[in-house]
Amino acid sequence: MARHLITSALPYINGIKHLGNMVGSMLPADVYSRYLRQRGHEVLYICATDEHGTPAELAAKEQGLAVDAFCAQAHDAQKAVYDGFALAFDYFGRSSSQQNVEITQHFARKLNENGFIEERAIRQVYSPADGRFLPDRYVEGTCPHCGYDKARGDQCENCTRVLDPTDLINPRSAISGSTDLEVRETKHLFLLQSKLQHEVEEWVARHEEEWPQLAASIARKWLTEGLHDRAITRDLDWGVPVPADTWPDLAAEGKVFYVWFDAPIEYIGATKEWADSAPDGETRDWKSWWYEADETVRYTEFMAKDNVPFHTVMFPATQLGVREPWKKVDYVKAFNWLTYYGGKFSTSQKRGVFTDQALDILPADYWRYFLIANAPESDDSSFTWEHFTATVNKDLADTLGNFVNRVLSFSKKRFGEEVPAGGEPGEAETRLGEEIASLLAEYETQMEALQFRKAAAALRALWSAGNSYLEEKAPWLEIKTDKDAAALTLRTAMNLIHLYAVVSEPFIPATTAAMRQAFSLADDTASWVTPEEARALTAVPAGTPFTVPPVLFAKLTDEDLEAYKERFGGEPQAA
Repeated sequence: MARHLITSALPYINGIKHLGNMVGSMLPADVYSRYLRQRGHEVLYICATDEHGTPAELAAKEQGLAVDAFCAQAHDAQKAVYDGFALAFDYFGRSSSQQNVEITQHFARKLNENGFIEERAIRQVYSPADGRFLPDRYVEGTCPHCGYDKARGDQCENCTRVLDPTDLINPRSAISGSTDLEVRETKHLFLLQSKLQHEVEEWVARHEEEWPQLAASIARKWLTEGLHDRAITRDLDWGVPVPADTWPDLAAEGKVFYVWFDAPIEYIGATKEWADSAPDGETRDWKSWWYEADETVRYTEFMAKDNVPFHTVMFPATQLGVREPWKKVDYVKAFNWLTYYGGKFSTSQKRGVFTDQALDILPADYWRYFLIANAPESDDSSFTWEHFTATVNKDLADTLGNFVNRVLSFSKKRFGEEVPAGGEPGEAETRLGEEIASLLAEYETQMEALQFRKAAAALRALWSAGNSYLEEKAPWLEIKTDKDAAALTLRTAMNLIHLYAVVSEPFIPATTAAMRQAFSLADDTASWVTPEEARALTAVPAGTPFTVPPVLFAKLTDEDLEAYKERFGGEPQAA
């Protein structure tokens, strides 16, 4: 089986993430990782908190904490939420780790040796009111391209164009709001991306046919516009230090690397963290995943569209310029945005539902299923409470949850607490087996293609097939005239429950664990269901003890809907 390296875009350290962040990177990466593991592949799923940059410094100052203490607390708070969502990272690291410091500095030295870093004197925005140079994202103003009046000095959130602070119209300090800004000279390191453009173009050309159109079109747009040399250092107190052995003057001035230079390198750094944290007696080879691994590892990245340029152009340029055989991404799974009633989720403006709030309302599986079933793959998709409650009630409560409860409760009432024997499978069971095998194949095809909405539709169809079979056979009527026939129907339906428990695990892991535990099978080690097993439906034989689990999914009421809308609003707040 193949070795699969999977990463999701690093969540920034500053605050708990909203549902749009969850569905745009971490959750689909987890669903895919779980699926691949079930199919027998070796998988390494890596993520980390992105901890450097001015926002971390300012948030720490606001809370009266040292920035390293703030980041440690915020990392643990985020990790607790991701644990609540059952994200099965192999390792969830920190970009402030010593491993990332060492590897980032190594990359910088190699780029310098190869002629791709240059020290330049530049004129940079300085705020006398704040007593500091302002990093790009802490200069705000009007975007010269689209007119958005809250554009940052590094990138316009509205049109995604990369900017310099001096590009902005009517610039102001994002810290104090002061418009009394000066431009002063300072020195920084520049990555000479212009010298790497041709190599990046060739690399993208070898991969873009396989990528989703969203990822390929964004990469191609950047390359068409031309790669520009970019400053990769900043005047900050918190970040990966510029190494003094290579740039002593800049190190003495306290320069650190720009967060967007070191953050992608943290994928590698976190993998080394994973290796270094191995328990006694276990050896983990981090380099086998990253170094000279082109032929042995398939690397898939998950991210929202605003992160695509950095992962398809800028980080590959860095890797190419190092002139070492570091593994580059094979497949970029890019997502559009999940909106809140048509408006943007916003961490900074507290608009929409945040992941910790979501878990306060309902268990993770409700959110996992809804978000993946409505993932913003081909276009932006909108979260509304009406859509959420309708999906939960129809798909989870009625189609799956009610099926499980009806079958097990009725069988317990009429046949006791063991799977009934009954007659031999007939024409209806043969047709059902063929239908289940076909739907399972469709589900596998869509999961392999990373088409999550289509995979969810195939999974929903699998659940619906069980309900159709139950309605066709009607064991509540069969039992009046043919007890063996009713027993056969219920035994077949119980085997469907077990099949659903296995193949639905990537979407709703806590629920499927409860479904599998309902059956006291002596040796239930199945990680997947083959087409032959799907046709036969014999994994749970007659005589197997079972219990009726608690209600898997509670139906949401009109009162619930109104309570959610009252708490979070039924439309986006004004920007």
